[in-house]
Amino acid sequence: MGDVLAVVLAGGAGERLSILSAIRSKPAVPFGGKYRLIDFSLSNCANSGINDILVLTQYNPRSLNDHLGTGRPWGFDGLRGGIKILQPYVSAHGSGWYTGTADAVRYNLHEIDQDGADTVLVLGGDHVYKMDYRPMIAAHDRTGADVTIAVLTVPRAEASRMGICSLADDGRVVDWEEKPAEPKSDLASMGVYVFSRQALHAWLSPDRGDFGHEVIPAMLAGGAAVYGHRFEGYWRDVGTVEAYWKANLDLVGLVPPLDLFDRTWLIHTRSEERSPAKLGPEALARHSLVSHGCIVNGTVINSVLSPGVRVYEGAVVRDSIILLDTEIGPGAVVDTAIVDKFVRVGAGAVVGSGEDRHVPNADEPERLTTGITVVGERAQIPAGARLGRNCLVEPRAGPDDFAAFPDLLVPSGASVRRPVGRSAGEPPGA
Repeated sequence: MGDVLAVVLAGGAGERLSILSAIRSKPAVPFGGKYRLIDFSLSNCANSGINDILVLTQYNPRSLNDHLGTGRPWGFDGLRGGIKILQPYVSAHGSGWYTGTADAVRYNLHEIDQDGADTVLVLGGDHVYKMDYRPMIAAHDRTGADVTIAVLTVPRAEASRMGICSLADDGRVVDWEEKPAEPKSDLASMGVYVFSRQALHAWLSPDRGDFGHEVIPAMLAGGAAVYGHRFEGYWRDVGTVEAYWKANLDLVGLVPPLDLFDRTWLIHTRSEERSPAKLGPEALARHSLVSHGCIVNGTVINSVLSPGVRVYEGAVVRDSIILLDTEIGPGAVVDTAIVDKFVRVGAGAVVGSGEDRHVPNADEPERLTTGITVVGERAQIPAGARLGRNCLVEPRAGPDDFAAFPDLLVPSGASVRRPVGRSAGEPPGA
């Protein structure tokens, strides 16, 4: 689509995702087996014919930069358009550390101006959805709006985490609340905006760091033309451990709400060449996604396995998300857990044990309260260890760190910490 520039906000730390985002930005978090979160926004652009992309990074960008490369998986390496990755920098005018979503765009207005597009599509890089942006852009042009905001109906229980608005019959936004304690409406912003370039110049300023908190309210108060565009499809903000876990498991149903097998709207990603997945003679895999390079000789039920995962004989993986190249040892059980990359679960170990799912994690009571145990990258869980619910195992934690727990029994709500400086070396790419 000509004369449209997409700006993807990909600098978020994703603190509510606990250790999943400790060494990577939220848009770089693996999802759905073989993908990263940012793949959905980028694929939507590619499938909508938008090939001119700015990606604004900030927090822990290394693995995200490696994943994006030249943009080839999404077709952004051609002669027309392309992908450009921008990061904060220090200039003669001061530091470029972004204070919010709008500040990130404001700081890069010169790049937007150099592109010359009159229409600017601003996207979050950490939402899971499939959307053709062309009807929204056409509606924006038709109404002459300064900004058009993609909105969808959400459960009232979730509305307090989002920007909430009300629309007039002609689609104008007549009321806006950012993360209200008691929402007046169930119509939520998706974090997808279509701006005219002139409106960005008019309404972005140093004292308006965030679109939802400051820019949109200022535009409404100042009489700008702010419109909403209703979206009826599947969309998830996977900003919490529970939301991330649920959205992954949404994919394994008989008729998943998000169809990854739709050949007319593929989700593209940077993917390593690996052998096909292999199921051994005693293997059982049911209601699960098993990625390429996996070897399953145990049981996998209602789970998502990323590339290279190995499930040994007698092992059981149930209601869990297992990320790349992790090994689940013989006779081990992983139940209602998220296990990061390169983890080794020893023989006979249990990750996620007991019925006490409502015991909050003492170190992360706002993040681990729903029964999901999270294991960090490259952790080694010793043979015979037993972890309860809402447990946290830090990246690179090893057998020495489990020694603090008698009989290797880690109670629900406890954390296995790795002392600072115990293991030398920088963490690997995420």
